Amino acid sequence: MPIQTTPKIWMNGELVDWDRAQVHVLTHTLHYGTGVFEGIRAYATPDGPAVFRLTDHIKRLFDSAHIMGMEIAYTVDELIAATKATVVSTGLDACYIRPLVYYGYGEMGLNTLPCTTDVAIACWPWAPFLGADSVNKGVRMKISSWTRHDHNTMPPASKTVGNYVNSSLAKVEALRAGYDEAIMLAPNGLVAECTGENIFAVRKGIIITPPISAGALEGITQNSVMTIARDLGMDVRVDNLARSDLYIAEEMFVCGTAAEISSVNSVDDRAIPFPGPITKAIAEVYIDAANGRVDRYKDWNELAS
Repeated sequence: MPIQTTPKIWMNGELVDWDRAQVHVLTHTLHYGTGVFEGIRAYATPDGPAVFRLTDHIKRLFDSAHIMGMEIAYTVDELIAATKATVVSTGLDACYIRPLVYYGYGEMGLNTLPCTTDVAIACWPWAPFLGADSVNKGVRMKISSWTRHDHNTMPPASKTVGNYVNSSLAKVEALRAGYDEAIMLAPNGLVAECTGENIFAVRKGIIITPPISAGALEGITQNSVMTIARDLGMDVRVDNLARSDLYIAEEMFVCGTAAEISSVNSVDDRAIPFPGPITKAIAEVYIDAANGRVDRYKDWNELAS
């Protein structure tokens, strides 16, 4: 789906017109992929547009930059304020938000030390990544032939621009084979994550999600799901999963900011019961919380204005 333009994009301290938010063809990150980003959503709440767990996302952006040795010339609070201003400038009640930290124009080569570090924040309308009503419809998954990064190859704990070449290869492979999404395994063969979502599988009534040691990104939506599940009295654990654990799961779902929550109906053509009662219960609370309808999680909704 083509990106729907909005009036402004925040770039290095100012809101500029969408069509003027441009970089030079020799921008360093375009050539070498060294940059970090976040995916965030603003929702239409009863109190107005609110950004879901904005502070947590911006803090993770800084963590990613720190892992990559990038120095951001703004504070966490300044980028929180910039994000809110960008959301307000769109006039939208709900939108997807993409903050990006990248090395700019002026230096070339693998040495990033002389490079400028630039920041941009864009917002636009974007439907759930795996399709509307994917909780009830379910998505078809395949185990990718592409392996998730090893920790000493590309740090999977950082949401790094270049890391997503790996995810893109896996995603396109799955789509061309007729599936909706790919599941990526760590170099040791254990389940890591999908191309852009964290994984949850239910075994013997226990909800299990892979650890960051397996190459999974420490997801903010993942954390929200775990909090909701525990508040509902469910048993949630962070533990390793083998691909065979997925085949015989009682139910399975994936989550992420872009995808929200989607149930899984099969992995490698092995059918999985869907939508399971655990998935449905968590998804219902999650979407209500994101839209500001659950008092218990009100602090997750950061009003844009």
